[in-house]
Amino acid sequence: MKRTALLTAALMLSSSLAFGATKTYQATGPVLEVKDDMIVVQKGKEKWEIAKDKDTKVTGDLKVGSKVTVQYTMKAASIEAKGGEKKAEKKAEKKVEKKK
Repeated sequence: MKRTALLTAALMLSSSLAFGATKTYQATGPVLEVKDDMIVVQKGKEKWEIAKDKDTKVTGDLKVGSKVTVQYTMKAASIEAKGGEKKAEKKAEKKVEKKK
């Protein structure tokens, strides 16, 4: 009985971690600019502007010229889908035409 309960708990935990976890990325390079709400990091030849807020954990002396590694996730602010219904209708019409 205990073994089943432990196995069930372990499976629930692992599935919640697998589906609830957001992939983490990182950008490493020198700081070009620091503001209250963002940081600009030179990553190779590109300049990466990454948003930050009061909850962003900062360790060390964050200033222009410092080398940093920024851990971040990608999160959609909004999503607007367009045209899905029209394409589906056109495909249905083409199938009808081919059958004739």
